[in-house]
Amino acid sequence: MRQHLRRERETGGAAVPAVPLTPAVSDPADLEREAGLARLFELHYSSMLRLAVLLGADDPENVVAEAYYQIYRKWRRLRDIEAAEAYLRSTVCNLTRMRIRHLQVARKHVEKPTPDEVVASAESTALLHDDQRVLIDALQQLPARQREALVLRHWLGLKESEIAAAMGISCGSVKTHTSRGLAALTQAMEARR
Repeated sequence: MRQHLRRERETGGAAVPAVPLTPAVSDPADLEREAGLARLFELHYSSMLRLAVLLGADDPENVVAEAYYQIYRKWRRLRDIEAAEAYLRSTVCNLTRMRIRHLQVARKHVEKPTPDEVVASAESTALLHDDQRVLIDALQQLPARQREALVLRHWLGLKESEIAAAMGISCGSVKTHTSRGLAALTQAMEARR
């Protein structure tokens, strides 16, 4: 208390915090983690956000923020810092999948709106070409695993082994989901013509 009063007298009554506003990071491991995460955020935030959107997350910003938080917590346990991007991608996939499952359960207990109540925004309708709308609608109708496999393969351009690691499945399952998803999308696009 005396120190606080002395500081007020020395500064002319202005409040001076007794504790620095930003904690001093003195541990080299903490400095490395902060720098590594900043670099990871700078390089991959927008692509992870688009990934969450394409996988069907209703709140992609929160999904990606949670993924970065999880990698922040587990940074010291990462065996290979170069694998941080793959871990982040896998985390975004898992969090999106968990969020979609949660929403499916929650929606079972809510009344469904009538078709008259469901209206797309004028901006989104005007911006998307007809083929794009059909493709996105068809992509949204796919089972989650097929949608994930297609987005990871054709949007991010990942290899089968990377997709398998991100989704937590075997390479054979990746091939199956990708093949079935492409067949369903092709059928939807052909039915439109």
